[in-house]
Amino acid sequence: MKKSLNWLFDYPNLQVYQYEEAFKFSLDSILLAEFADIKKNDENILDMCTGNGVIPILLNYKYQKKVFGIEVQEEIIELARDSILFNNMSNAITLIQDNVANLKNYFPGNNFDVILCNPPYFKYQNDSHVNENILKRIARHEILITLEEIFQVASYLLKDKGKFYLVHVPDRIDEIFVYAFLNGMAVKEVQFIHSKLEEKPIILLVTLVKSGKFGTKIYSPICIQNLKTYQNIFRK
Repeated sequence: MKKSLNWLFDYPNLQVYQYEEAFKFSLDSILLAEFADIKKNDENILDMCTGNGVIPILLNYKYQKKVFGIEVQEEIIELARDSILFNNMSNAITLIQDNVANLKNYFPGNNFDVILCNPPYFKYQNDSHVNENILKRIARHEILITLEEIFQVASYLLKDKGKFYLVHVPDRIDEIFVYAFLNGMAVKEVQFIHSKLEEKPIILLVTLVKSGKFGTKIYSPICIQNLKTYQNIFRK
């Protein structure tokens, strides 16, 4: 597969490797990294389903924080390794190649201050319409892990009052609220992203807090149609 080095939008000097015909990072990862509100005392940070490393790279760039990333696909995590090396972040970002479901084998419970996840969006059944490319198929469909399992792992690994930042499709917001409740999390922030304000939202960003109190902030929708930058677009 042909590998290319691409600029990471307008973030100064940041570039990432991608496979032109098989895997490219999406805007969703950029928005999730921007939406996460990392505090000074947030030291243990994990990105689940890290893909080619966009989220850890952006978090290190923005906050100078060390970040763990886990990605199941060998071909994709090689892109992340190359990107991290290119951006001189090897001392700050640690990658694990494995299924998110196996994270309990690497870390104890109640370990992380912040977890982020840009997971596969679509449920998988035998009759599901899926991409012929296996890399895209695994990235987009819940073949190797489900949303419910992701919540279970995040709840286990988070400290009390730890934050879980999730990007997903708006159609599954009801499941997100249910899995949050079942796994001891409170939905604290909801942000809808629109390509056009007169059309339905295309992206959902959520902040959840383990053992948090009830009470949810729903922010005004953001339209990305004419944005010249994605930097610092949230919580102004």
